Amino acid sequence: MRLSPPVALSTASVYPEPVAAGFEVATELGYDGVELMVWSDPVSQDVAAVDRLAQRSGVPVLAVHAPCLAVTQRVWGADPIVRIRRSVQAAAQLGASTVVLHPPFRWQRRYAAQFADEVARAGEYAGVALAVENMFPIRRGALRTVPYSPGYDPTDVGHAHYTLDLSHTAAAGSDALAMLERMGERLTHLHLTDGSGAPRDEHLVPGRGAQPCAEVCERLMASGFGGVVVLEVSTRRCRTRYERTSLLAESLLFARLHLQAAPDPALS
Repeated sequence: MRLSPPVALSTASVYPEPVAAGFEVATELGYDGVELMVWSDPVSQDVAAVDRLAQRSGVPVLAVHAPCLAVTQRVWGADPIVRIRRSVQAAAQLGASTVVLHPPFRWQRRYAAQFADEVARAGEYAGVALAVENMFPIRRGALRTVPYSPGYDPTDVGHAHYTLDLSHTAAAGSDALAMLERMGERLTHLHLTDGSGAPRDEHLVPGRGAQPCAEVCERLMASGFGGVVVLEVSTRRCRTRYERTSLLAESLLFARLHLQAAPDPALS
């Protein structure tokens, strides 16, 4: 019987609680690890502090999300190339196999020109895969703009590793299953989440939106996917830890259910 992939919790899923809460919730609910979102929380930027959290909780860091959001452009310095390299170093120090990163913004022209080469080069370091994530256009009324260069679909460029985010396919109006097929064996990482199809990044509990979350999981199992599945779910509107853990427990249950290995008929 094929083993199910590890299921991790993004520390962004406990926002506005700090990164330490991500380890606490992952421990309580039985996640296999965490994806560290590096952002404004000072602890998330301190590799030694994160390592202590991992050691204390017994929950490993399975991936690092580089500080490439619009709000994290000054985390680890202003140079985006330096941020990539520091993210790879952090992953290597923490024993994580993957760094998740977004395509460059259009206004980052010099970075955009260097991005593909830097991702390929940095990916040779310590066996860390740099998995470029699909994004989405921004809509304001009838206006539609693409803030990423050269676009929000990384398969248009071609990289060695990809992250598929199902909230982003919803916001983009993309066919998630078609993108899954285009990514093929280069799909290294899944952000298991959901979206209604509204033109915004919702990060709903999987199964609560319109994305084919269950089918994506089942296709991954059928394909022999060897990466990590990460629950990246927005709980920012939750007023209590109990509400937050309830949503993240439901998310984990969904993942476990749909990532079950089918029995081998030969063994029946």
